Amino acid sequence: MDNYYSFVFKGLLTEDALDKVGRRNKSHFTEDQAKKLASTLAIDEMDSELVIRSKRMSIVFTAIAAFENSVRQFIEKKLLEEIGENWWTEAVDPNIRKKAEGRMEEEKKIRWHTPRGLSPINYTEMKHLTDTIRQNWKLFEPHLGTFDWASNILDTVERSRNVIMHSGDLGNRDIERIGSHIRDWIRQVGA
Repeated sequence: MDNYYSFVFKGLLTEDALDKVGRRNKSHFTEDQAKKLASTLAIDEMDSELVIRSKRMSIVFTAIAAFENSVRQFIEKKLLEEIGENWWTEAVDPNIRKKAEGRMEEEKKIRWHTPRGLSPINYTEMKHLTDTIRQNWKLFEPHLGTFDWASNILDTVERSRNVIMHSGDLGNRDIERIGSHIRDWIRQVGA
């Protein structure tokens, strides 16, 4: 058993050392990759004012998208731990399942396009995440404190998400509110 702990501990030390010297993970996105992607999308041929506004909102959207997907992961992980392999059918409302599964089926027909993901929760809307938390509140209460708090954060972030997803611009107060809500969620739940 001591050999096992020694092996694991050495592995953790190695991981830490690699991170400290600037190891790049597979998700690293370089400036050169960004320039190539911008060129591929003909961004330099578009109205510069619209591009600047869109770039500003892309940073906000990055935060919102990462937050939304972290909430999905949190819900899926908690339901899998507490309910098991059948969490989707046992803990998610049938109407939500029907909508998500319909989207999955539609995407299967369009094989040339990248799918949203492998898990059915990737095909849900943010309001569905709130509904799933409500439906399984006893499981989430130890992590979230009060349902109203969690619901307020998800609803507020969703409102801003929808503005950006429909090519709108958010004001500074809205952006600050999103940042505050995301930080509060991370402090309460974890990243």
